[in-house]
Amino acid sequence: MHNVPSTIPVTRKRVITWMVSILVPLGIILIAAMIWLWPSGTYQQLSLDDPYGTTESFAVESGSVSSVFDRACDGGAESGSPTQVQQDLECQTAQVTTGRGTYEVEIPAQVSASTEVLRGDNVKILVGEDLADTGVFVDFERTIPVGLLAALYAVVVVVVARWRGVRAIGGLILSFVVLFGFMIPALLEGGPPFWVGLIGSMMIMLVVLYFAHGISLRTTTALLGTFIGLLLTAGLAAWASDSAYLMGLGEEYSYMLASVVPEIRASGIVLTGLLVAGLGVLNDVTITQSSAVWEIKAAQPNITPRKLFAAGMRIGRDHIASTVYTIAFAYAGAALPMLMIVSLYDRSLLDSMMSAEMVEEVVRILVGSVGLVLAIPITTGIAVAVAHAVAETQNQAPTPADAVTHVH
Repeated sequence: MHNVPSTIPVTRKRVITWMVSILVPLGIILIAAMIWLWPSGTYQQLSLDDPYGTTESFAVESGSVSSVFDRACDGGAESGSPTQVQQDLECQTAQVTTGRGTYEVEIPAQVSASTEVLRGDNVKILVGEDLADTGVFVDFERTIPVGLLAALYAVVVVVVARWRGVRAIGGLILSFVVLFGFMIPALLEGGPPFWVGLIGSMMIMLVVLYFAHGISLRTTTALLGTFIGLLLTAGLAAWASDSAYLMGLGEEYSYMLASVVPEIRASGIVLTGLLVAGLGVLNDVTITQSSAVWEIKAAQPNITPRKLFAAGMRIGRDHIASTVYTIAFAYAGAALPMLMIVSLYDRSLLDSMMSAEMVEEVVRILVGSVGLVLAIPITTGIAVAVAHAVAETQNQAPTPADAVTHVH
């Protein structure tokens, strides 16, 4: 009597071996690259002055607005009298109670025009010996509302996604550990932006995908598609940042960074930003495509690879159509004030789009969109090959009748 061969574990082992033979060396290379690029710690010697400009005789205090009074807007020292716009505004004076006492604070006209200060609001004010019982408005205190919003976000994710939601939040935290513990310090110390961005982004995806979705062939397929998409995006971003002359000087923070770390090339920071900006959407499309292929194969076990790929791509095309303008609207919403200013310039729309202020956003949208669009068919193809190989083996599993034929 011969032993009945079990083909299921054998073929599944072959698929797993193929995946492991790719990912394990790649993981080792990523770890070795991170060690090579790891910051030495000299970035900790870099610092900027307190943004509030406080000295020993002044301090920033948090307090609660106990009362608010309307007042006429001052024209300012330069103009001597209020402008028509200032006359139309209602300026405010607030009584703010802190741990040191109660202070009278004039609310800037720009703040009053944007949002009305109400009794009970928590604000930050600058107080000091030279100011007596008056204070200078600094900012609103946002810790409590933002903290509540973050708690609501966590609760909603956990309630809806359950354990997977917990793992997703954990993956998000770990990704920020990589970003703030490796990528940003390495860039501050003058590390090569292309390699810091690529290695850091791939490590983030490695951590997030497995941590949020678990270790499986489905997740590994999505990870391979994500890595290929990142490589394509990195190559395209390197070419675009050079050929489109992205200088990285389109905003105030870039000039501040250049003043603190003169050896940093702002254009390199733009390159790294192009990679990081597309991580979330790229992860979304690859894991969705991988899951879609597996679900289709489970629902139709006898479907051919060609039809399975076509069905997966039908879902992928819908995803492309929605994701492309999702990226565009996300960037447009974040850059809305800049878009409004640029639209006021007396020049054509094309000139405005190609200006230093706008072109970085345009290139970021285009590079991210091309990367994710190419990642969809690549991920779908890998998922079809793996899912079909595993399912085909299961279909070929020996039945009891087949086992009898092996008995002599």
